[in-house]
Amino acid sequence: MIATQFVSRVTLRRDKIESFDRYPFHLPAIRTLDRFEPHPKVNFFIGENGSGKSTLLEAMAVSLGFNPEGGSKNFHFGTRASHSNLHEYLRIAKGVKRPRTGFFLRAESFFNVATEIERLDAEPTIGAPIGPSYGERALHEQSHGESFLALLMERFSGQGLYLLDEPEAALSPQRQLAALSRLHDLVLDGSQFFIATHSPILMAYPDAWIFQFSRNGLERVPYEDTEHFQVMRGFMADPGRMLRPLLAR
Repeated sequence: MIATQFVSRVTLRRDKIESFDRYPFHLPAIRTLDRFEPHPKVNFFIGENGSGKSTLLEAMAVSLGFNPEGGSKNFHFGTRASHSNLHEYLRIAKGVKRPRTGFFLRAESFFNVATEIERLDAEPTIGAPIGPSYGERALHEQSHGESFLALLMERFSGQGLYLLDEPEAALSPQRQLAALSRLHDLVLDGSQFFIATHSPILMAYPDAWIFQFSRNGLERVPYEDTEHFQVMRGFMADPGRMLRPLLAR
């Protein structure tokens, strides 16, 4: 398996941590973490808000050389330092292959990435402009969802390492299905994904491992056992039954 994946193991250097009583080490999923070995293709991080899934994804991205606010490895801008120092305590083992490309997507700061692309293209340079690699239309000239999809369709390519934090944030259900289709194309072309998500549509991808962040720590779970799947199935089967106690006054 190691030969076919870019990230083969993530280890928390527990002996270097002075205290597990402070953020982010006090989070159950981080406090109990020793190491985990990801799937060579698609990995989902799921859990409640504040469970640590985005924190770990961000730390992995920074440890791998990506900009904390997102983008590819050649982005070095910063608008506000909001990431934790967890990356300093991670050891990431890599496979024998190196990714040909990569990207770290943070839904909350993708606007900043688009702004940085325009800034870089406005500066005198002997290289080709960056913007066209994201599609014919500038990202700021598209809706949030359109720009996300343009990133997937135009900028992402095969043999890539991609870390995505809640990519469904701006996507309609139909666009999430389109994103799944594109993800599959990239997987078939040798890419590896780590995705923090709340979307039961995205995490339904069949050839994936789902890592759940909870009070019990970090554990792999089947898709049908996730709360996301069970709540959505129950709601769609009988919305009224679930709404009545919620709206009763």
